[in-house]
Amino acid sequence: MTYAAITGWGACMPPAILTNDDLSTFLETSDEWIRSRTGMQERRISHVSAIELSTVAASRALACAGLDADDVDLIIYGGVSNDEQVPNSASGVQIALGAKNSASIDLNTACTSFCYGLATATAMIKCGMIRNAIVIGVELISRYMDWSNRNVAVLFGDGAAAVVVQASDNEEGLIGTVLGCDAEARESLRVRGFGCSYSGLNVTFGDTLWDFDGQVIFKRAVHAMVEASARVLRQNSMTADDVDLVIPHQANLRIIESVAKYTGIPLEKVMVTVQKYGNMSAATVPVALVEALNEGRVRPGSTILMPAFGGGLTYCSLLVKWGERITPVGVSTRALPLCTETALELVNRVRATQDPHGRSFRGLMTPVFAETQLV
Repeated sequence: MTYAAITGWGACMPPAILTNDDLSTFLETSDEWIRSRTGMQERRISHVSAIELSTVAASRALACAGLDADDVDLIIYGGVSNDEQVPNSASGVQIALGAKNSASIDLNTACTSFCYGLATATAMIKCGMIRNAIVIGVELISRYMDWSNRNVAVLFGDGAAAVVVQASDNEEGLIGTVLGCDAEARESLRVRGFGCSYSGLNVTFGDTLWDFDGQVIFKRAVHAMVEASARVLRQNSMTADDVDLVIPHQANLRIIESVAKYTGIPLEKVMVTVQKYGNMSAATVPVALVEALNEGRVRPGSTILMPAFGGGLTYCSLLVKWGERITPVGVSTRALPLCTETALELVNRVRATQDPHGRSFRGLMTPVFAETQLV
């Protein structure tokens, strides 16, 4: 039987750090307010495109796997942040890597995009369609954040990470998958302002309104992640005691703690990065995986649980059996260009393009949950 082993991994985090105190310079908020509700202390703001972040992360993953770009059969770009609608972003990463033999796919299930991408690549390898793939999780949310809304502006950050997945005869990689979508609640998390629905409404890209019903999202996210995790463990004749490490979507510390509690897994076994990076949507799980490897929390043969949820409301839980290698084969020298601005300067540049008197389409398409509070 063919398996799909994770043989390479790499992250690319923008160097500019936006602190809670930075946010309080233009929002009615404070470090204590944000920490107590989310567990977040800071997040990263990118000075480069999402394709550039992805390319550096993918280059590092390839070097880690000891794989040449010519050997890549498929690139999956997971996320909602695209440099352009057409052509797709995966093809931009492909040309930057020089992966001339690769197919390229953009996959958008919001925050679960990396996990859905990993499941897709694994299935294609197992059925013999491909042998080597790069799966990317990336977001550049700072460019389309509604920086006037503290309920969402404090939550999100930018970042990227990637893994290389290769055909293997060893039983390793993704061994269990539960995917789903709680579509009845899809309107509880919506970004208004870009997409075909807004054609003719005098909308400028980046000038967005966010619908974000924190209470609905919290309850449904916890329920879906816990149920999906229980199902994937049952399907593989495992219990919570068999899990060595949980790498969840980093949406909010309260959600992470609740998922750990209801799955019966102690918090010491949970990888938490939300305090450093905030919610990077599709990038949170792969970035946390790379950090777990760097910190020695992933060991040969580790059983890893990856629960996540995102807009849609998509959800999933993946069960990964790690292989023997936990150190890189090689190291990439590819890096981001120098950042000459602070994170606050980068954010203020975006804010300057947004309508200070209210979104131009507010009266035409009123948001459903514009005043909801964080949970």
